[in-house]
Amino acid sequence: MFQPRIIQGGMGVAVSGWSLARAVSRMGQLGVVSGTALAVVLARRLQLGDSGGELRRALAHFPVANVADRVLAEFFVPGGKPATTPFKLSAMPRLKSRTSMVELTVVANFVEVFLAKEGHDGLVGINYLEKVQLPTLPSLFGAMLAGVDYVLMGAGIPRAIPGALDLLSRGEAVHLRIDVEGALPGEEHFSTFDPRCFCGGAAPALKRPQFLGIVASATLAIALAKKSSGSVEGFIVEGPTAGGHNAPPRGPLQLSPAGEPIYGSRDVPEIEKIRALGLPFWLAGSFGRPGKLDEALSMGAVGVQVGTAFAFCEESGVSPELKRQAIELSRLGQARVFTDPLASPTGFPFKTAQMPHTLSDPEGYAARTRICDLGYLRHLYRKENGAVGYRCPSEPIEDYLRKGGALEQTVGRKCVCNGLPATVGMGQVRADSGDELPLVTAGDDLANLAQFVAPGRDTYSAADVLRILEQPVDSPIAGGCACQVSRIGIIPP
Repeated sequence: MFQPRIIQGGMGVAVSGWSLARAVSRMGQLGVVSGTALAVVLARRLQLGDSGGELRRALAHFPVANVADRVLAEFFVPGGKPATTPFKLSAMPRLKSRTSMVELTVVANFVEVFLAKEGHDGLVGINYLEKVQLPTLPSLFGAMLAGVDYVLMGAGIPRAIPGALDLLSRGEAVHLRIDVEGALPGEEHFSTFDPRCFCGGAAPALKRPQFLGIVASATLAIALAKKSSGSVEGFIVEGPTAGGHNAPPRGPLQLSPAGEPIYGSRDVPEIEKIRALGLPFWLAGSFGRPGKLDEALSMGAVGVQVGTAFAFCEESGVSPELKRQAIELSRLGQARVFTDPLASPTGFPFKTAQMPHTLSDPEGYAARTRICDLGYLRHLYRKENGAVGYRCPSEPIEDYLRKGGALEQTVGRKCVCNGLPATVGMGQVRADSGDELPLVTAGDDLANLAQFVAPGRDTYSAADVLRILEQPVDSPIAGGCACQVSRIGIIPP
């Protein structure tokens, strides 16, 4: 299979949606849609009215027509819901999710990939988080029904996913072991998905997508290459300057005076060991500037993955006002990203762009009433009676404590599940406690966005990003950053 030199990162919730992925794929590189919480995305887009008709066109191609009809009947609002009306909620993912939730998840992943692949023969990938385990199997099946070419996964150790892709491609049932806090020795819990049951008979044979593990160390790459349940086709080697969730620093956690995790020499991936595995790899984390592609190629990589530059281009899902603010901050040299060790309920460091009227604003964060009504980052735990319960450090504190959680785990936690949809204009409307604020994630390359904006313009396109990424290092760019290049990522001056 053709190996792209540039992979567009799969970011946030609907930041890298089908429109962005399709634009990048049409230009010969790998466009990637975010697979995170796509059930929420489809349900809310349908409630907004599907003004262009794209969602309904994709639903008409879904191979199990009665399932698509049920999703449409449940969530579609002709003309769109009133702006002051809250979104109707979809069910939360569970160990044994409702049939309606499973159907919505499969359909949503199909729709996103179908639209990303529509009208061209380029490659399309989908990105998932290993930490978001419960919807993984129906999500994979939906994406595969639409012919997805690559599956990318990080934020954990996804050793079971390659084998799951093998089974799903043959239409066979899959069982995925689920982490449950406090489980006793010998207790195991599984999420199960059977394509035959879903399809109401024989399941179709599907193309098995290429699997790329997103890793932050040679140790993890070696483990995935040698101990996965199926074949691994390559790696994205991501440094700590990349946006979204970062791998924690190796060793005891140390914080800078500003409160950010300190990364050191032990956190620099050993490229030589990864190269020795003989599998393709791409480098990620501050590779969104001229010359960085050539640098990656010189290190033996196939190419680079770039996220932040694409996250604020015209085709991305980020709301226009947030894009405008980010570009202006870059022009002024005031763009700042904070690596927050507490924000994400996953416990992984999470990068947040410091922007007004978002959850990175301390006043906005303090004013938000805690609520957990989407549930993608809930932790499963063993109750005293042996049953499985669900809790989240970002939910109302009294609820978390009642479920056996520790108070210190709630400090500084942000509702990623609600903040990310608000970033793309699909935040929940809350008349009593204030509408959900955006939570904007970006890598350190946020400072360099202005380089993509031509004189006299206020926006830039995915084509502008690709053009500049392919330029040599000595090309003149606007909004440059005086940074010292390390082997992977950047070291601020």
